This record gives sequence, C-alpha cells and structure tokens, in this order.
Amino acid sequence: MAKGGYRAGAGRPKGSKTGSSKKKSKPDEIPQDIKDEANAANLDPLDYMLKVMNSEEADAGRRDRMAIAAAPFMHSRKGEGLGKKEDQEARAKTAGAGKFSASAPPKLSVVNK
Repeated sequence: MAKGGYRAGAGRPKGSKTGSSKKKSKPDEIPQDIKDEANAANLDPLDYMLKVMNSEEADAGRRDRMAIAAAPFMHSRKGEGLGKKEDQEARAKTAGAGKFSASAPPKLSVVNK
C-alpha cells in the first residue's frame, strides 16, 4: 500500500480557468472612458459618475456601471482603515488629553544665598 509521495497527474491541471493567472483589475481605478467624459463635462470623475447614476434619462446598464465604479470611492471595505491596535492607540491619545492630561513639571530654579 503506497503512502504519500509523488503521483503522476495529481494536482491542479495547467491552464485551468480558476487559477491565479487571471489578470485582476484594481477596483479603485476609474476607467479611461469615464475620465474622458468627465473632462468633457468639466466635472471630477466621481461627480460625473454620481450625476449619471442619479439621472433618470440614462440607460439602466450605464447607471449600474457608474454605481459600480463609484462604490469604492464612497464606501470603505471591511478591512480598510484602522485596525484594533491603531484604534486603541488613537482612543488612548484622545483620552489622555484635556482634563486628564499630564500636568506641567515643577519649575526648578537655583536660589543664591
């Protein structure tokens, strides 16, 4: 009875569709055609996307595309922002300010007789 080791043909097939060789696009990147249309309308790309998204005359597919493109700029993801430790440090800094801050050290001066 064989145990472990190399087996011919085992593992993920080369060229499989769900491999890591897929090129992943950055979600925080605004497509060039939206940038061009925003420049033509003299608006920021985000303002242009929101304008098209809220427009009743625009095609539903185009409105969906603008909503998808604007979402990363309007809403943060769960993992973005401060972590637990950074959040705790920021709270400690604000708690140590004001009424509960450290008092000034005493003035030390030399007295001559």
